[in-house]
Amino acid sequence: MAVPAVFFALFFAYPVAAIVGRGLRDGGHWQFGRLTEVLGDAGIRQVLWFTTWQALASTALTLLIALPGAYVLARLDFPGKSLLRALVTVPFVLPTVVAGTAFLALLGRGGLLDDLWGVRLDTTVWAILLAHVFFNYAVVVRTVGGLWSQLDPRQEEAARMLGASRAAAWRTVTLPALGPAVAAAALMVFLFTFTSFGVVTILGGPAYATLEVEIYRQTADVFDLPTAAVLTLVQLTAVALILAVHAWTVRRRESTLRLLAPESTARAPRGAGQWALLAGVLLSVLLLLLLPLAVLVQRSFDTAAGYGLGYYRALTSADSNVFLVPPIDAVGNSLTYALAATGIALVIGTLAAAALTRPGRAGRLVRGFDALLMLPLGVSAVTVGFGFLISLDEPPLDLRASWILVPLAQALVGVPFVVRTMLPVLRALDTRLREAAAVLGASPLRVWREVDLPLVRRALLVAAGFAFAVSLGEFGATVFIARPDNPTLPVAVARLLGRAGELNYGQAMALSVILMAVCTLSLLLLERLRPRTGGAAGGPAAPTGEM
Repeated sequence: MAVPAVFFALFFAYPVAAIVGRGLRDGGHWQFGRLTEVLGDAGIRQVLWFTTWQALASTALTLLIALPGAYVLARLDFPGKSLLRALVTVPFVLPTVVAGTAFLALLGRGGLLDDLWGVRLDTTVWAILLAHVFFNYAVVVRTVGGLWSQLDPRQEEAARMLGASRAAAWRTVTLPALGPAVAAAALMVFLFTFTSFGVVTILGGPAYATLEVEIYRQTADVFDLPTAAVLTLVQLTAVALILAVHAWTVRRRESTLRLLAPESTARAPRGAGQWALLAGVLLSVLLLLLLPLAVLVQRSFDTAAGYGLGYYRALTSADSNVFLVPPIDAVGNSLTYALAATGIALVIGTLAAAALTRPGRAGRLVRGFDALLMLPLGVSAVTVGFGFLISLDEPPLDLRASWILVPLAQALVGVPFVVRTMLPVLRALDTRLREAAAVLGASPLRVWREVDLPLVRRALLVAAGFAFAVSLGEFGATVFIARPDNPTLPVAVARLLGRAGELNYGQAMALSVILMAVCTLSLLLLERLRPRTGGAAGGPAAPTGEM
């Protein structure tokens, strides 16, 4: 745990503490009275209430819509499955400003619903909830489906042979095994929606504001750092309580699992029920995920002179009023940063997950650190970005001029996904395999390389895909630290959208399509590289732990 602990202390705790301290200190004195003053404001209490209930509603709706998709991708085998798995992950990496604009075109004035039925959903909470499902569908599919695909289906079949109905067998056999993965997915969705910023700003209008929106307004518009610091502390406290409750409830539901190779559990759809479920999942993906993406593609080609490549050609020339370099350079910058961030996240996350799965006293000592690993998902990206600027500017941590600053910020968001993806699989491994290797003289490193690694390679590649995806799309913190001559794709899109003019808007749409294409190709490559064999062959597995 030493390396993960130092990493989070230097690049998360220190920057956040620096900006909170800057906001609550005045002339060397702490202004703790500001806490009651801010929390006593009726407007702030309304923001807290809306932030909480919309996050709960978004999480429930996402689970309801995405769990059938997780089953289809885990248990059914059909043509185009790898492509579908990659496509459902693409929305997760899009900058929120881009996706919000796409949903506005679908749900707002002159949008698809308005044209067909005269219905508008912009400036309503339904637009916000649907956009949150759009973003987080892949979290549930990847997190739950990854474990579901390795569960032994013969256990559920045995329950049915003993007289249980299909629903009863699933409820009593499969659901308890999936419990930790479902809880982890729900936790991540809740944290993302709890800190929602771009979606609420674009689709909610002035009537709705989350804590993240209010922190940004107090920091960037009003420049009221004390109020922003108080709201940041509220976020930290709420997230810490949620993580503590989550860890306690999951620990009480520890179970044993039998893992198999994913390819051995997937079968072609059989019966009208499975075919109907597959059709329903494909229809929901088409309407909720692919239709907004299609709007972006259509707008990227719809120039003033008609459909063509005008916006894409404009990306190769620099406009000194927006960028110091041609916008197309953001593609190379994003790939470089994302690869570096993925490497950092895999090292930090895998070390942390391995430490958290150690049995006995060693494992109990580091359990408290599990919750801390999730804090970057529940803390304002605005706070982290400003914290980097004001804290990492003096030796030996003077990194403001270094390119590594952006990957470090992106890795903070990627590490929790690596940990959450690796934990259920690592905890499901049979500890007797490790013990047997150790008895035969293998060192701990060799045990990991020759016993653990072959069994968790698929989970490791899924974790790498998640870390790479979130690094490509990270915007909140990166927008403050990316240099003008080295913008990332999300930052470039946001800057173009923030400037008036049809050309800037069209270039933003073109860059968004490029970002989608890069992500899709990367995820398809990941699907080809993932192992086709592996998994536990049988025997009882170790208990799964909290996530």
